[in-house]
Amino acid sequence: MNQSPNLARLRDFVQALAALLERQPGEPDVIAQGSALLAQLVAHDDWLPAAYAEPKPQRYQQYLLHADALERFSVVSFVWGPGQSTPIHNHTVWGLIGMLRGAELEQPFACAKDGRWLPLGGPHTLLAGQVQAVSPAIGDVHRVSNALADQASISIHVYGANIGAVQRSVFLEVGTRKPFVSGYSNTSLPNLWDRSAELNAQRRPTTSAALA
Repeated sequence: MNQSPNLARLRDFVQALAALLERQPGEPDVIAQGSALLAQLVAHDDWLPAAYAEPKPQRYQQYLLHADALERFSVVSFVWGPGQSTPIHNHTVWGLIGMLRGAELEQPFACAKDGRWLPLGGPHTLLAGQVQAVSPAIGDVHRVSNALADQASISIHVYGANIGAVQRSVFLEVGTRKPFVSGYSNTSLPNLWDRSAELNAQRRPTTSAALA
């Protein structure tokens, strides 16, 4: 969508989130302050490289954008083609979802006494610029789908772990729990750390008189 993505926005976000986690706040503060940071990021749609915004007809895509070196958090772009959705699943860690482009439907689930996972209220619609949270403490099981029938939607997810390496579960039917590890759809990451163009643009031309 954008020819020259403004990767500084993503770099600033991961640096700010790392600084937040360095202070070791409790989960409620991580969710509150992290949601504010993510809202700032998804308020702009000029930074996500096209390679990490590409839908595929087979299934939704989960592109890793950044993984913290200590695996304290990961940032992922979820790209939903028309009609694509997840199964009912959990996360086991806190997570933040910010809508960048399009819209998605999120249906929470709760486990009944007989082991069935039943819808908890109605589906929530997440629109561009909005942020919501999940965690085992506030609600961790849901199903997500593209709310648009004729175009792709993109959401930015932030998790309190390297989510592609977390043991999680899909819930199929009464008493059926299928373990899975999601992995990622990509094998290369956006380069957030090459700041040479920015720094070179700040340099003043050096003249011979200045060197004298």
